[in-house]
Amino acid sequence: MSRRAALAGLLALSACGLTPVYGPGGAGRRLFGQIRPRDPDTFEEFAFNRRLAERLGPDSDARFELDYRMNIGVVAQAITPDEVTTRYSLNGTADFALKDRAGAVLTQGRVSSFTSYSTTGTTIATLSAEADARQRLAHMLADQVVTRLLAASDKLPT
Repeated sequence: MSRRAALAGLLALSACGLTPVYGPGGAGRRLFGQIRPRDPDTFEEFAFNRRLAERLGPDSDARFELDYRMNIGVVAQAITPDEVTTRYSLNGTADFALKDRAGAVLTQGRVSSFTSYSTTGTTIATLSAEADARQRLAHMLADQVVTRLLAASDKLPT
């Protein structure tokens, strides 16, 4: 029974016209090197842009502009009986809009994620952990934006 179900699933999947986003003829190839994010202002935005370039390629021939706004909130997570915070959570959102050269919005959305870091080490260790957590959060948000853009890529102009 399970073998038949697997074969039926493969046949159904091949019949639906599903193509890999990065495969031959995949819509994701339309985005590679075609998206220029807005200029960054903060450490997190630099990390966000760097991750976008890693995933979508350099923006040398960009046909699209990516406008985004990142918001990161810091929340105390673990507090000792002495009222010392030993762990912080970083909650982040990124609102994005992909625009053509004329400024028309082609797709837009919001993504969110979180990470955390410990404050139990030295001051330098805590600052390093915080910077690492902020960079991780920016990368997670950028990865989610790329996923959304790839999902919408078949509807974008060629």
